[in-house]
Amino acid sequence: MILGLGIVSGILIGLVVLAVFLALFVMGQYNGLVTLRNRFRNAFAQIEVQLKRRHDLIPNLVETAKAYMSHEKGTLEAVIQARNSALSARESASADDAESLKTLMVAEKGLGSALGGLFALSEAYPDLKANQNMMQLNEELTSTENKVSFARQSYNDAVTSYNTKRETFPSNIIAGAFSFNPATLFEVSEPTEREPVKVSFD
Repeated sequence: MILGLGIVSGILIGLVVLAVFLALFVMGQYNGLVTLRNRFRNAFAQIEVQLKRRHDLIPNLVETAKAYMSHEKGTLEAVIQARNSALSARESASADDAESLKTLMVAEKGLGSALGGLFALSEAYPDLKANQNMMQLNEELTSTENKVSFARQSYNDAVTSYNTKRETFPSNIIAGAFSFNPATLFEVSEPTEREPVKVSFD
């Protein structure tokens, strides 16, 4: 009888230890996924900060250019339109929503193309290139473009770490059970668009 009770209590202790181990294991995997998810969300917030700075610079850029490029009204309007689309997409974008991220990427690509057109045309206006305000805006925009690139790289690194964790065994079981959805990379579709917009008024 005593032997039987010892075996039963030994089994119960073993089951309790196993249950505690499993609970700690699940908690560890869950917390690891939460940490990586928060990391890519924070990295996306840094992209938003730099994009906001970029969007805030563009109206000043267009106003400065307008004084010298009165015959290029269509180009200037295209830049403002693209900026407004990108601003709207940024305000509704979320690191957890793949569709809103895709919309933001398309809008930013359109803005980059519109700015490229403006800078190409500005080459024909030497007085504009020599304008002090334009040179300062040029420096700020170039700096911002570099910061956007760095922020995007940091975000993509964080997304890759998170997606790798949620796809590998055994954390994929926890990810599925607790609805840790895949994160979307912030990619630029064309190789030429991977470079920051060249804004030289030298």
